[in-house]
Amino acid sequence: MSNLRQSVADYLTMRRALGYKLDKTEGLLGQFTAYAEDRGETHIKTETALAWATQPAGAAAIWTSRRLAEVRLFARHLCALDGVSEVPPDDLLPARGCRATPYLYTPQEISDLMSATTILRGSHVQTTYRTLIGLLAATGMRIGEAIGLDRDDFDAGSGMVTIRHGKFDKARGLPLHPSTVTALDDYLRRDDRPRERNTSILLISSTGKRLRYTVVQPIFKKLLHHCGIAPRSATCRPRIHDLRHSFAVSTIVDDYRTGDPGSRLAILSTYLGHADPGSTYWYLSAAPELLGLAGERLERHLGGDA
Repeated sequence: MSNLRQSVADYLTMRRALGYKLDKTEGLLGQFTAYAEDRGETHIKTETALAWATQPAGAAAIWTSRRLAEVRLFARHLCALDGVSEVPPDDLLPARGCRATPYLYTPQEISDLMSATTILRGSHVQTTYRTLIGLLAATGMRIGEAIGLDRDDFDAGSGMVTIRHGKFDKARGLPLHPSTVTALDDYLRRDDRPRERNTSILLISSTGKRLRYTVVQPIFKKLLHHCGIAPRSATCRPRIHDLRHSFAVSTIVDDYRTGDPGSRLAILSTYLGHADPGSTYWYLSAAPELLGLAGERLERHLGGDA
């Protein structure tokens, strides 16, 4: 193994020990290493990184920026070790991703979506999707985390659900509202629940298998259409992931209205499973209502009222 390849392997091992999966990063750095080796290079050069990142010709700016960003992070690590690797400047191939505007569901829309599950075939399927939507809206967990839950991850006695494999493979425990505990407990006790032998799945399909996102997604779109929930703009389209956004924003709004939001944002960040609190603070600019509340709070502070 060449020195550069070994350095990539060591770099990935170090970052994975911190909880990062880095599957895409491994592929990109592997491609870059092969490209650099073909040039006979043993350390990183900005010129080579730029030439590789801009392939193929005509690629989207966001793609070339992402490729160079992966090399840049690795170069910073390697430069600290070998002292000769060059770190591509931050202003080289800049491109900011266009993050979708979150569709913030109203409580009535969430209720309508849960009620609309009656259009689905089979009482168990109806109850499963009603429970799934309610769980996402009440906890803000990711769809992948919800469908990945096992029965043992839910403890009705303590009112907790444990997400064992969240993003970056981080585990966390979520205290649930009593109504959510009751809903999950009732769901598990239903007579029409498929009785697959030795199944450990919490949210189970009509065939006794784990729900799949590729199946959940079109069913959710069907429910949206039935409820007449439509895009608000070209960049604000209702998605199942927006149940998470809605939970986060409504929680922060409540904090602004009832207390000190700053002291609870860190708690919310942990509850949502954000690796970086900055991901939680993003909601402050993502929702107009939050911007208004933050502005009012700032005005009171500057006016000496807070």
